[in-house]
Amino acid sequence: QLHLVESGGGLVQPGGSLRLSCTVSEYILDGYGIGWFRQAPGKEREGLSCITFSGRTTNYAPSAKGRFTISRDAAKNTVYLQMNSLEPDDTGIYYCARRVRRYEVGCDLDAARRYDYWGQGTQVTVSS
Repeated sequence: QLHLVESGGGLVQPGGSLRLSCTVSEYILDGYGIGWFRQAPGKEREGLSCITFSGRTTNYAPSAKGRFTISRDAAKNTVYLQMNSLEPDDTGIYYCARRVRRYEVGCDLDAARRYDYWGQGTQVTVSS
């Protein structure tokens, strides 16, 4: 049973854009924040962005700030990651994950242990 499903990955040229979607089962999304992470080849998993349950607070890693935008559509049980100005270093598998605690007013990207349910990931390749 899949609780979080990522989609929207693919091959894009440098400077291009992609919008990733994280569709979440309604019964596990309500009241919880969601984060996006990236696993690049040969690198540690990196937190990119997160959004609180209300959508009022977001957080971005330095590598994502100014290029990526996270948002959520409660009616569609979906969290998006709009990625612009993509670079080859953005290549990797992108995962979304649910925060462990409910009704948080903030979110962080430092500790993966603060996220419990994880999706299967979607591949993003930035190459000319």
